[in-house]
Formats: sequence, C-alpha cells, structure tokens
Amino acid sequence: MSEETKTPSPAVSTSDAESGDDSPVEENSTPGKSVERLFPFVVKARAFIVGRDILARSKSNLHFILITTDISDNSRDQILRDYTHYPVVQCYTETDLEKFFAVKGTKVMGFTKSGLAQSIYAELKPYRINKAKNSSASEDKQPEAAS
Repeated sequence: MSEETKTPSPAVSTSDAESGDDSPVEENSTPGKSVERLFPFVVKARAFIVGRDILARSKSNLHFILITTDISDNSRDQILRDYTHYPVVQCYTETDLEKFFAVKGTKVMGFTKSGLAQSIYAELKPYRINKAKNSSASEDKQPEAAS
C-alpha cells in the first residue's frame, strides 16, 4: 500500500505542472513575450524593412508595419495615413527594436510577406492601432448593393 501512496504524489506534481500552465497568460500581459522568440529568425531571413523611404517603395512586398510606442504623434498619424491598407501595430520601444533587430534609431519597420510575418502578426494583432478598411468597407457596400 505504500506504493499506492507514492503513486498519487506524482499526480500532485502533475497538477502543479498544470497550474504552471498559467504562465502563457502572463506572457500575453506584456507585448508579445512569446513572439520575441521569432525575432532572431526574422533577422536571419532579413524579413523586415527599415526606413520610411524603403517602406514606401516596398508596399507590394509588405505584410504589416510595426511602430514604436515612443514615436511622435505626428509621425504616427503620417504612417497611419500613408499605410491605410496595411495593418499597423504599435508596441515595443526604440531600444527594444535595437535589441531584437540590431537597428539603431528605428521607430518604424515593416515585415515582408512570409509565413513568419503571419505568425508574428497573429501574436501582435491585439496591438493593432488602425482598423481594417477593406473588410468593413466591403461589408457596408454589399448590403447597399443588395437593396
């Protein structure tokens, strides 16, 4: 019977491990802790675009735009006007981008179309600051056309 008493003890450890599964909730409280693990792959694949001029020329290859939280209001408004058809996500600071992507003085960067960019955007989607105009506009137009 002592063996039977030893058996529940690992079960208690398993339930402790299950309670440890609450840690992903903590990850979601900060801007994409789990998404940061993908950033080295972005750097290695060169799947990001830095610089407003290059972003403007690379719109056909752009998946989404990341702007920092410390960007000026005027610059943020300009980005939102220039890239109305692209998702714009605002999180991280300039120093965070320097740490993750080894780019200095960058407050705006784009991610090129790829599966990696789709995965990153899916995790950063709660930080999107502009609304999808294509889907809401098409929904508004369809009922009017049907009437």
